[in-house]
Amino acid sequence: MTSNSSESQAQETSLQGWKKRVAVFLVGQTVTVFGSMLVQYAIMWHLTLTTKSGTVLALSAVFGFLPQAIVSVFAGVWADRINRKFMIIAADLSIALATFGLALLMLSGVDQLWLIFLVMAVRSLGAGVQSPAVSALLPQIVPTEKLMRVNGINSSVQSSLTLLAPIAAAAVYANFSLVGILFIDVVTAIIGVSLLATIAVPTLARVANLDKPSYLADLKEGINYTFTHELVRWVIAIFGIVFLLIVAPSNLSPLMLVRNFGDEVWKLTVLEISFGVGMVLGGALMAVFANKLDRITTIISTSAAFGVLAIVMGFSTNLILFYSLFFLIGLIVPAFSTSAMTLLQETVEPERQGRVFGFVGIVMAVAMPLGMAILGPLADVVSVESILIATGALTVVIAAVAVLLPSGKRAIAAAHASTGQSLAPEQAEAQD
Repeated sequence: MTSNSSESQAQETSLQGWKKRVAVFLVGQTVTVFGSMLVQYAIMWHLTLTTKSGTVLALSAVFGFLPQAIVSVFAGVWADRINRKFMIIAADLSIALATFGLALLMLSGVDQLWLIFLVMAVRSLGAGVQSPAVSALLPQIVPTEKLMRVNGINSSVQSSLTLLAPIAAAAVYANFSLVGILFIDVVTAIIGVSLLATIAVPTLARVANLDKPSYLADLKEGINYTFTHELVRWVIAIFGIVFLLIVAPSNLSPLMLVRNFGDEVWKLTVLEISFGVGMVLGGALMAVFANKLDRITTIISTSAAFGVLAIVMGFSTNLILFYSLFFLIGLIVPAFSTSAMTLLQETVEPERQGRVFGFVGIVMAVAMPLGMAILGPLADVVSVESILIATGALTVVIAAVAVLLPSGKRAIAAAHASTGQSLAPEQAEAQD
């Protein structure tokens, strides 16, 4: 009891001046992610231009995503056992070191494919280690009632990078090749780490406790918690299924555009811009109206909306309508992902968040590549329109089932109870 009280007081003290701390953290993460996006685009272009091989691109996807998926669950345990700030810094520095090594080797004329794949795997491992720590650290420095808004701001900023990064990467790649971008990524990583190092992040009581369970016991407990906690299991299941199914509208829409409306580059560019602008605006709207939205209702309604929009896209024969629908899909992506992440942050105890977000990391790393592995080849057999309509209808059905099943009803009730409890202290404080 005394321990809980002292930890609560420590957390309250640590949240003083939280706005400055969060601003520094988000700026650092933005700089780091921007550098990583530059490398992501540059490596993809480099492999495409130098090999012109679909097999090579498929292997790059394996090395870019599989290590992250594998390490995420183990990294989630680490995030609950060590200081998350130091964990993020260590991952960033490891990625920067591998990238710096590749840049030096390429400068000396060594550019074999296996070396690029190796560095991609190291970067993927680093991302897998870092991701659950970042998601679990944010609730440590942000008041609970502000989480939705901060996540919305972060989503809008990250979405902006998806518009800026390809343009910046193209400019740098055209003038300095892949090596120049690798060096830029090292610099952005150093900037991000330096900013994060200035932030005071409290160490969880269980991290400082020398008598905590073994690593394997923590791993087993985290798996058991994730799969037996009704609300957590429900959110992760919806998250995974929706990410798997929205592969169709997000990744196959360019193919439908080329087949039905023409293969001009400007048309593909407008399509990507419409989606990116939608995501930026969606994140901004979440930042403004976050506190007025019910988390669970937003998750369900946006899931159904993904399905309906995919169905309409499948029937669309007008280019402007096609662009508008893709813009709307981008618009609701932040509402869905921000609500799901925030609900988990509000529901899961701080000492378990690393392990839970480790499983979320697996879902994010595996769902979309798996969806493309299934739906991509299928698009060469049947029309993209048919795939959009089928996956859209399935998404709507799953959203309905998620609400109507007894387990879904219990999860929704638990979500309302969880968010209601998280607001109670602030409401009591306001009344005082």
